[in-house]
Amino acid sequence: MSEGLKRIDQLAGMTAAFLVSVGLLQIYLGERVSQSVALTANGIDCIGDGFVSSIVWIGLKYFRRPADDRFHYGYYKLENLASIVAAIVMLLLASYIFYRSYNQFIDPHDVEAPLLGSVVAFIAGAVTLVFGYLKYQEGKKLNLSSLKLEVFNTFKDAGASFLAVIALMVAAAGYPVADAVVGFIIAFIILGIGFAAIKEASLMLVDACDEDCNSNRTIMVNLANSIEGIETSRVVRLRRSGPVLLGELVVEVDPQMTVKEMATITATLKEELDATIDNIENVAISVMPASEGSSEKD
Repeated sequence: MSEGLKRIDQLAGMTAAFLVSVGLLQIYLGERVSQSVALTANGIDCIGDGFVSSIVWIGLKYFRRPADDRFHYGYYKLENLASIVAAIVMLLLASYIFYRSYNQFIDPHDVEAPLLGSVVAFIAGAVTLVFGYLKYQEGKKLNLSSLKLEVFNTFKDAGASFLAVIALMVAAAGYPVADAVVGFIIAFIILGIGFAAIKEASLMLVDACDEDCNSNRTIMVNLANSIEGIETSRVVRLRRSGPVLLGELVVEVDPQMTVKEMATITATLKEELDATIDNIENVAISVMPASEGSSEKD
């Protein structure tokens, strides 16, 4: 594992542990001490984002295991399956937040110990913001799609924590309905992210090719056509599997070309693909004799 991946691995693990811990603390305070919907909602949101960080952390440690006799294509899709499970849990928690917020909205009650809740929520937001910034800096070098989602979730969680602080302060000033309003906002944020995560992971599980995937198909063809000795090329298939891209590429060459020359061209093409396209794991390259009239490159 590279140094960059090691640092990301450590940050993702630390973020997951911190978010789950501070989330449980906020849920306890919100339910048992302050009776604050916003604080409970932010605690649940922290735990949900902790699940996302855990998925990335486990992914960096486990999903990149090599293929074996049982999983011939590797373990990458376990990330998508885990994302769906985590998203379903988040949707259930968001439903509970919505229910609590509704009760607080129609029958508002005073929030107890708002200062204590505000301090905990503020510390959670500040620390999470630092983790998000550090992961963003490291993630720019790696360009992992799963890490981008995790960084977004981390920043989102920091924002939700600061919203909880505002709700507690406004509620303490005599407007307890603010507690319910922020609860609704956090619930809708969780619902939106949960549905988006389920949609994206489900599409990957059925091998759908999204906009980014199709863009990479064009890059692959143009790259292949730029290599001397390849007369034309086409991508037969391309799909995402967890954080990586897998595909099949057909290139046509001069029928008189030797096996050694074809091997050299194939090796060059693979090197160029690895250097140009992020997270490309494996592309099966098939070499075929160029048909008559295909000597001009696409």
